[in-house]
Amino acid sequence: MSQLLRVHNLTVSADGFGAGEGQSLERPFGHADPAELFAWAGATASWPNRTDPGGSRGLDDYMTRDFGRSIGAEIMGRGKFGPQTGPWENHDWQGWWGDEPPFGTPVFVVTHHPRPSFALGATTFHFTDAEPAVVLDRARAAAGGRDVRLGGGATTVRSFLDAGLVDTLHVAVNPGVHLGRGARLWDAPADLEDRYHHEVVPSPSGVVHHLFWRD
Repeated sequence: MSQLLRVHNLTVSADGFGAGEGQSLERPFGHADPAELFAWAGATASWPNRTDPGGSRGLDDYMTRDFGRSIGAEIMGRGKFGPQTGPWENHDWQGWWGDEPPFGTPVFVVTHHPRPSFALGATTFHFTDAEPAVVLDRARAAAGGRDVRLGGGATTVRSFLDAGLVDTLHVAVNPGVHLGRGARLWDAPADLEDRYHHEVVPSPSGVVHHLFWRD
């Protein structure tokens, strides 16, 4: 059985940006407010960071729960790992997520400046400057027969889309957020319709789910 490369719950603004400009340690999404951008997921019963009971059910909750289904490895860009750019000044920084990252799989970080692999809990981070097809081959080999999730950010997802490697793509468009600048996934969802089937599913929360798949 083939291993899919899947994008799940990639949330973008109404104008197609997955993050703003000015990323820093204090502002992982730059000038974008993640609480506003991801409000649809944060309101669900299955949101992993929920600290109080309750939360919404239905479509948004299903999408949130589906995030980890049958995932054996993750690919992400360096900006999702941390805010540093250029050569690593030291190796003390080990990502945004503390001692127990939420992935629980091998994670392949795409960067122009590789560094040694390391493990935190059940997650092992590998750093690579290889082309997307090579990174995907490595991730599939490490995934134990399960699928590979392409976790973002938008620039990294775009590079794998442009290489023709993404099998399924779920993008949640938040129509109430306009960023104007930053890391852009697309000008419009129709940009991908020459390569994918495309279905649009509005949610009662106001977010619009775009599902893309190919034969």
